[in-house]
Amino acid sequence: MASSMAKEGPPKILRLDESVVNRIAAGEVIQRPVSAVKELVENSLDALSTSINVVVKDGGLKLIQVCDDGHGIRYEDLPILCERHTTSKLSKYEDLQSIHSMGFRGEALASMTYVAHVTVTTITQGQLHGYRVSYRDGVMEHAPKACAAVKGTQIMVENLFFNMIARRKSLQNSSDDYTKIVDLLSRFAIHHINVSFSCRKHGTARADVHSVITSSRLDSIRSVYGVTVSSNLMKIEASDNDPSSSLFEMDGFITNSNYVAKKITMVLFINDRLVECSALKRAIEIIYAATLPRASKPFIYISIVLPTEHVDVNVHPTKREVSLLNQEVIIEKIQSVVESRLRNSNQAMAFQEQTVEPSPSCPLNASKDSQFTSTIGSKSQKVPMRKMVRTDSLEPVGRLHAYLQTKPIHHVERNRSLTAVRYDMSSVRQRRNPKELADLTSIQELIDDIDCNCHSGLLDIVRQCTYIGMADDVFALFQHNTHLYIANVVNISKELMYQQVLRRFAHFNAVQLSDPASVPELIMLALKEEDLDPDCIDNDDLKEKIAEMNTELLKQQAEMLEEYFCIYIDSNGNLSRLPVILDQYTPDMDRVPEFALCLGNEVDWDDEKKCFQAIAAALGNFYAMHPPLLPNPSGEGLQFYKRRKPALNPEDETSTGDDVEMENETEHELLSEAHTAWAQHEWSIQHVLFPSMRLFFKPPTSMAANGTFVQVASLEKLYRIFERC
Repeated sequence: MASSMAKEGPPKILRLDESVVNRIAAGEVIQRPVSAVKELVENSLDALSTSINVVVKDGGLKLIQVCDDGHGIRYEDLPILCERHTTSKLSKYEDLQSIHSMGFRGEALASMTYVAHVTVTTITQGQLHGYRVSYRDGVMEHAPKACAAVKGTQIMVENLFFNMIARRKSLQNSSDDYTKIVDLLSRFAIHHINVSFSCRKHGTARADVHSVITSSRLDSIRSVYGVTVSSNLMKIEASDNDPSSSLFEMDGFITNSNYVAKKITMVLFINDRLVECSALKRAIEIIYAATLPRASKPFIYISIVLPTEHVDVNVHPTKREVSLLNQEVIIEKIQSVVESRLRNSNQAMAFQEQTVEPSPSCPLNASKDSQFTSTIGSKSQKVPMRKMVRTDSLEPVGRLHAYLQTKPIHHVERNRSLTAVRYDMSSVRQRRNPKELADLTSIQELIDDIDCNCHSGLLDIVRQCTYIGMADDVFALFQHNTHLYIANVVNISKELMYQQVLRRFAHFNAVQLSDPASVPELIMLALKEEDLDPDCIDNDDLKEKIAEMNTELLKQQAEMLEEYFCIYIDSNGNLSRLPVILDQYTPDMDRVPEFALCLGNEVDWDDEKKCFQAIAAALGNFYAMHPPLLPNPSGEGLQFYKRRKPALNPEDETSTGDDVEMENETEHELLSEAHTAWAQHEWSIQHVLFPSMRLFFKPPTSMAANGTFVQVASLEKLYRIFERC
């Protein structure tokens, strides 16, 4: 075959038939039914319509009908209406620099006629009747016919993709396409508040989108997206009038920390044009993930106005994207405004209270819980008993502490009163400017190692898990679907902190220590804890030399530690700032000496990658959620706090109870401190570790075999056992 081709020469270049060219172009412009709806609605907006009504059948494949009350189409323009590159929006290329209309290429209607049957009915102001005409392959099928018509234009697109079999088969899920159309009209409705929109299925009277003209955008959002969204919105504004950097004005709404949704909704208009910007969306997602304590998926509406010459609208076939001048600067300013607004809102969260009256015979009110049902639309389906699982991770029913009678502890506060740290958000240094990728190759390689070594099965489990309670001091119970797992909290938190250090590299916030800690003294404390012979004088001299050498080494590396990890060591060898790795969490400060010694002894400062890896590991071990050093007072550890009576000399009959009373007071305070420490420990696991684990954690493959995650029960197997009994 190769020899025959060599003899015949290269294949001949042929000019494609115009109909083939047009059909190929049409498939690119009209990708699916929602693309056609978007083009038609934008044409209606360009026609200064105040009312736009959309009717859809079979997801838009059978019928798309768009009616408006705009200025209509001139009779003399109807013959060329659906020819390619015929438009009233511009006459020369330079007009693109000042374009204000949604459409400008003159391709949309032409493309529709090559892949569907298009009928146009229109009337202009002052005419006694309208005209109706059908189009096929860009030309009229017959002369315009006079007909009765209402003000504006009605365009019907029927049998979309009738001549593109593969495309039509791939779009058979009509409900999915109709959902996309409803979402599109909803976005238009909340931006163009001076236009009323409606969208309904053919043959039904109820509209799935119905908005009216209003002067308040918040009212429009309420009518389209509901009260749940509108009641949790905060207004944001930003602008820049510096010609040397950027010229823009932005206003919009974002949801606060009380709003919870399964996915992000971002509505972005640039110069009144509905577009997408993945860089801006990602930047705001990172802000929400880093600022709020749980994996919040926000609702975002943003409208940006720029000089028309700063926007290139001709960069995408469907005009879904635009190119902005100084885009990075604009995104950075918007990102800063969103983060500031979120942080202010996060200081005052509102919570809904629910009063539960327990039954006298049962600690839980389960009168309706025995008949769980799954509701889809108006139909109700019973869930099999062996498949009943907790579906709301925020629902406390079923957690271990709901079955335990615990004494009220009045000493527990959400902020631990640490002797060495003051964790006050008002005093936290703002250092973070989140980025998706690290700046240094070595950090990116370490992050890639995490991604490549991630266990996909465990990843799915941690993403969808539900916290139940602590099984003991180290292991926590959680649920995934119908399976019960036990997990080593220390191992998980250590690895999570390590991963977060690498991902937040050079973009940390910092928390200030109330009193700077002397690094030599910290290292000496750590060395004494490791010393097997603390009475040896020679050992003390050696410890002092080790502490002095390590302190000098850390002082030499202080600039790098502060810039990349927010660990600040001053010229006098005092540690005064530490990074915030997870918001709303501070580490156990009793472990600072071990951390300081680890930095001095276990870091290879000559190899960049090994250096960053060791520092991240040291931070991970320091910030890991180790059990408090005081024994757990709720278990066998209570014996540690019981009164120990001194053995009295029988001849000493004058002894008083003063010493015993003093000992009782000391043990009572110690017991209270232990209760506080352990309650805070479990609170951090439930409200910080598990939400962060679901959002950020990528479990390494080793955790599937080293006992970090162990399945202990399966609901289906338990039912088989009970059925045999």
